[in-house]
Amino acid sequence: MNKFIDFRSDTVTQPTDDMRKAMFEAEVGDDVYGDDPTVNKFEKIAAEILGKEAALLVPSGTFGNQLAIFTHCKRGNEVILGEDCHIIQHEVGAAAVISGVQLRPIQSSKGEMNPLHIKERIRREEDDIHYPSTGLICLENAHSNGRVISLENMKEIYKVGKEKNVPVHLDGARLFNAAAYLNKDVKELTQFCDTVNVCISKGLCAPIGSVLAGDRKFIERAKKARKLLGGGLRQAGFIAAAGILALTDMAERIGEDHETALYLAKRLEEFKNIEVLHDSIHINMVFFKLNEFDSIKLMEELLKHNIKINPAEEGLMRFVTSYWTSKEDIDRLISKMKEIME
Repeated sequence: MNKFIDFRSDTVTQPTDDMRKAMFEAEVGDDVYGDDPTVNKFEKIAAEILGKEAALLVPSGTFGNQLAIFTHCKRGNEVILGEDCHIIQHEVGAAAVISGVQLRPIQSSKGEMNPLHIKERIRREEDDIHYPSTGLICLENAHSNGRVISLENMKEIYKVGKEKNVPVHLDGARLFNAAAYLNKDVKELTQFCDTVNVCISKGLCAPIGSVLAGDRKFIERAKKARKLLGGGLRQAGFIAAAGILALTDMAERIGEDHETALYLAKRLEEFKNIEVLHDSIHINMVFFKLNEFDSIKLMEELLKHNIKINPAEEGLMRFVTSYWTSKEDIDRLISKMKEIME
């Protein structure tokens, strides 16, 4: 029986053999007390790599983003962010439920927000009795649409935040993908944010977790808020052991997944009823339009051959490559798609 091949997301990545060994052998303690040595090591490494004073291990990317909002903002604050970003599209309205904040989405152009539009929308309650105060600006890079935001755009938005005394949080779930595409060190991206959340459980292959980084005072507050939200973990060193390898070994080779995605895009061009969105292939995601064929049927038929995909969302299909995706896997996908569709 053929193995399962999964193109749904890079969240499906399995830990590497080295990660499994490191987790098995990890020295652990109670992280709520601060005495898990592997977590402490992970957080120190993460802070150094991300160019921030301190870092905090958190259970997931959504948790990291929501913890940042919860720590930055007061109830009733307003958060400015792109209308198509992950926080507003795929985090279940958590900002309203957890932090009691109002999200103020603004138009984005393929993930990039206009700094002038942000500046125009920053409000202070003292300016008008009807206004909430803007408590946070949120960016996303790499963006959920597969595109990487330019350093210049990040710089200009961060400049607006500094001018208006509004902190900037970066949803960097796939930050290392963005850095690889730009051929930059991650610190060159994180210099334009006050806090950043990075997932270690996507293309970096760790089984669980994300990391939230910022200045020391912010992380001290976030650690207490993490406990309040139920994220105070005990022997979390088993997770952190895999996270250390994610941030070091796996981050170095993340660009290989982009090359695999380009190969996948080239093979998809062989179908007359598929339109590949080439200008959106910046990282490990291939978006395309499937014409004259039902995406649900394609998903169901491929599953019979142990190939997993997601159906179309808002008219677009998305295939994602990762460390575990080989060219042979892609060739098998294309072969089965031809059998099903032609």
